Formats: sequence, C-alpha cells, structure tokens
Amino acid sequence: MPAPILEVRNLVKTYPGVRAVNGTSFRVPEGICFGLLGPNGAGKTTTIEILEGITRPTSGEVLYRGEPLGPRFRREAGIQFQTTSLQDFLTVREQIELFRDFYPQGLSVEELAELCALGDYLDRDSRKLSGGQRQRLLLAIALVNDPALVFLDEPTTGLDPQARRNFWSLIERIKAQRKTIILTTHYMEEAYRLCDYIAIMDHGRIIAEGTPEGLLAQHFSEVVIELPYNAIDGKTLPFVARRDGDLVEILTEDVNAVIEQLLQAGVPLQRLSVRSRTLEDLFLELTGRELRA
Repeated sequence: MPAPILEVRNLVKTYPGVRAVNGTSFRVPEGICFGLLGPNGAGKTTTIEILEGITRPTSGEVLYRGEPLGPRFRREAGIQFQTTSLQDFLTVREQIELFRDFYPQGLSVEELAELCALGDYLDRDSRKLSGGQRQRLLLAIALVNDPALVFLDEPTTGLDPQARRNFWSLIERIKAQRKTIILTTHYMEEAYRLCDYIAIMDHGRIIAEGTPEGLLAQHFSEVVIELPYNAIDGKTLPFVARRDGDLVEILTEDVNAVIEQLLQAGVPLQRLSVRSRTLEDLFLELTGRELRA
C-alpha cells in the first residue's frame, strides 16, 4: 500500500455527555478516493472537521505527510464544505479570483473553468446559478490552490440525478490527476462508483473498511430475489422472505431452487428480479435500519 498522505491515530472527541469520536484510526494512501460513510450521529462529520483542521480533537492526532497539521497542510489541502456562503453580487469569475488571491500559487481561472465545466458561466452572477452549477463553482474554489488533498463533504446532496452524475464525472477527472480525495456521502451508488477504499463509521468508531468489492465479498455470498409483497401475501413459503415496503426480499445462494419453490407455491413471477448485494445492503446490515435523528 502506498505511503499515507493522511494518517489518523486514536482520534477522540468528546462533548458534554457525548463521545462523538471514540478512538478512531485509519490511513489514507496518496492518490486514491477514500470514502468515509456513516449514518446520522455516527461521528462522521466531527471526524471530517478534525481532519480539515477546523475542530481540535480531545486526544489523538492527525498527520499530513507524517507531520501534524500545519502550514503545509493548509497550502496543499482544498475543501468543499457541505454549505458555503459566497459574496453577493460577484460573477463566477470574480468568485474564483477572490479565493485564488488567498494563495501564492495555484490554477488559473481558465484552468478551473475547463476542469469544472464552468466556461459558459464565468460572467454570470453567481446568485443565478442552478444547484449543479453552484456545486461546480464550489468545487473550482476548492481547487484554486491546486491541492494535493481534496475534501468533498457530501458534494452532491440536493442535486437531481443528472446533475449528480455530471458531478461524478468531474470527480473522476480530478482522480485522474492523482489527487487524493476524501469523500463523504449518503449515496451508496456514488461511493461505489468513485471510492477506491471505504471506511464505514458508527458510534464514533470505524466498524468496517476495505475496497467496495472486497467488503461485499467479505460480508455476502448470496444474491437477492425481489418480488412484490402482494405476490406472496397469504402463501406459505419454505424460506424467509423479508418485507421492505411494497417488496419482499429473499436471500439465497441457489436462485434456481428458490424459483422452483415459488412456482410450487403458486407465486406469480412476472415482476420477479434478481440482483447482487450492494453497498447499500452492507451499510444497512452494519449500521441498522432504524431511523437516526
């Protein structure tokens, strides 16, 4: 494994009556997209704020290239926050120039516009951007110093599916430049597509980590057969069928045997589907299905 660009050692953060981060440790190799996932209240946001240098830990340490966070980290890191307030009455070009002037060197406005697909909007009032255009502007601002390490904190929340997938393409362009990305997201499809390595966090600790494919292979051997609930309602089946809303899910390693048993029970198969286990399945199995505040 390549040398870590970021290393977290025994991180603890406590608030009155709450231990938000509870002895968390992990390493982020250089040049990968590292996904930090977790349900609400898992300690993910607090951990990210510590990694970004915004919040101080109660104990433990974060090392950037083997050193405590300091001037070099601030020069070489870029952050796209969940929410960012921009100066009113400035164009997209002026917003980028404003943040670019905070650094002695970095990318030009034209380079950022090309990288983040903003060329057609440079002279537009930034208040008049769509949600996807605004997120691309915020990404450009995070990249003004040509950072080696980029934090993307839930960058596609609130975007429509088309804008989200367009944003994924931009992240893949950044990955191709061998920058290190730390991504937080609630979209499991997004994590599976973009992340080379994933850590799942709950109750202040890392509870699972690995590549997306490796985690799925480690935890699952079966596939999922899905049927409408009304197709099996009132029928006796020789296996467990778990209800999920209007569907039922049957977990099996032998699809042919289950289909034969369904036919014997008189279950209509017109809307039957078979799928592999997904990162969302893993997330729910590890962190639970109950509603989090």
